[in-house]
Amino acid sequence: MAGDEIKRTVMEKYGQAALRVAGGERGSCGGTGSCGCDPVSSNLYDAADTATLPEGAVLASLGCGNPTALAELHEGEIVLDLGSGGGIDVLLSAQRVGATGKAYGLDMTDEMLGLARENQRKAGVTNVEFLKGEIENIPLPDASVDVIISNCVINLSADKRRVLHEAFRVLKPGGRFAVSDVVVRGEIPDAVRRSMELWVGCVAGALEETEYRRLLQEAGFEEIGVEPTRIYEFEDARAVLTGAGLDAEVLAREVGGRVMGAFVRARKPGA
Repeated sequence: MAGDEIKRTVMEKYGQAALRVAGGERGSCGGTGSCGCDPVSSNLYDAADTATLPEGAVLASLGCGNPTALAELHEGEIVLDLGSGGGIDVLLSAQRVGATGKAYGLDMTDEMLGLARENQRKAGVTNVEFLKGEIENIPLPDASVDVIISNCVINLSADKRRVLHEAFRVLKPGGRFAVSDVVVRGEIPDAVRRSMELWVGCVAGALEETEYRRLLQEAGFEEIGVEPTRIYEFEDARAVLTGAGLDAEVLAREVGGRVMGAFVRARKPGA
């Protein structure tokens, strides 16, 4: 499938999700096309974390993990969220880095950017900036951020090598790459890889763990780690595959247990 086709489909699906949230609904797709479908995105945040956030930020959470809880953010750091959506991880990051730090959110979807900026306004947070752009071409200078986070977005890109090279470029020496993503262990069937619905749903575009490590190393990162946070078993896989119109009973037996939500970490070498 062509990169432009993937990009158009992702923008359409996430634009629709943003509009649903703006109308007071959860941004998930009911099983047919975004990371927001259970079981991938359920129960990722503690109620204490989200209690101070606008409802729209919580409803628009379409990720597969909670990178802000795992990234060990510190006061005064500059954080960039790749594919920031409705802004939940940017707003949580802003709390952690404090008034002397800053949190950037980068998204290519106008509807999501509009929702995120409205959530920022409602939250009254000033150390946040949402940028329009693509994660393959980050609109920030070299060596300008301390930490890169992302929540189930890198797997949606058709050019992950470019994303990781761009992440390396904008990180300061010693900067940290700390993302939640969907990762595959072993092979999954071609029918799943070919499915556009599943690509937008985070499964078809997921990198195999060894390949993820290799691409990070190729980009220049060190101290690379992939830590499973959730492994999707047979019943989980069947729910996602059914929504995509595939032969769920057969494919779920081949996919179950091989797809996982993971925390992927790496570091840019110091000066």
